[in-house]
Amino acid sequence: MGQAGEVIQREFIYVWYYFTVQLRQIFWYYVLGIVLGSVISVFVKDRIHGLFRSMSDKKLGALGVIPASILGIASPLCMYGTIPLAASFSKSGMRDDWLAAFMMSSILLNPQLIIYSTALGSAALAIRIVSCFICGCVAGLLIRFFYRDKSFFDFTGFDGPHNHDTDPNIVLRLVKNIGRNIRATGPWFLVGVLLSALFQRYVPADSFASLFGKSNEGFGVLMAATIGVPLYACGGGTIPLIREWLYSGMSMGSAAAFMLTGPSTKITNLGALKIVLGIRRFLLYLAFVMAFSLVTGLIVNQII
Repeated sequence: MGQAGEVIQREFIYVWYYFTVQLRQIFWYYVLGIVLGSVISVFVKDRIHGLFRSMSDKKLGALGVIPASILGIASPLCMYGTIPLAASFSKSGMRDDWLAAFMMSSILLNPQLIIYSTALGSAALAIRIVSCFICGCVAGLLIRFFYRDKSFFDFTGFDGPHNHDTDPNIVLRLVKNIGRNIRATGPWFLVGVLLSALFQRYVPADSFASLFGKSNEGFGVLMAATIGVPLYACGGGTIPLIREWLYSGMSMGSAAAFMLTGPSTKITNLGALKIVLGIRRFLLYLAFVMAFSLVTGLIVNQII
């Protein structure tokens, strides 16, 4: 074997070592998240959505964004599943500000991603949950204030959501949901572990800390919010990467900004939202996401 071949083999061994270490550290968080997400989807999803639908009969006013945001986080649906559901809510008389709170928090977080995020530590987990909840509430309040007398969403042409969990055997229903969950998230999870291994091998920790650490907090938060746009593909897939970034010196504020812009600008979510918002309101959505992420990151850095 030539010198080049030996170098390639040695680098492969290093990357494989980092990959297996990362996989062992985070694998069971992924498994627990998959199982919990599927259990909620099969057994609790309809109750969560029923609770939200029942809100249309209550006179909660602006305070309605609070339970709407909480229920959005509790909903296990992806954005392409949430929009048909939101369309059915809208047809039944649900207010746009409550819908906005529900959809915004649903984009950012779900029970499965909460379990994944426990791998980041208690502080990062708490910041993720609180910031996503507040983001949903703020989005709803902005819609209430600026679109009080006009519609914000256009659900024309959307039918009700399609339910895949229809197998009469309850055990098979759960197993099939777990299988769909693994097919949808598994490849991205492994890609995230691989990226984390490559990062650990080839990116100097001190250089990374100088860019995204608290010593460069303003620019670091802005950069983290910006790279969340192209880098985010799947919640489970980014957890190993964020975990390694925090270990390498990324400030908690920069991580918070990334965790907000990432899912909210994920390409599949943007494609779905563009359909129901139109170009002008779609651009307002992007501006809101970037501004909220930047402010949140800066505040977090001041607190922690």
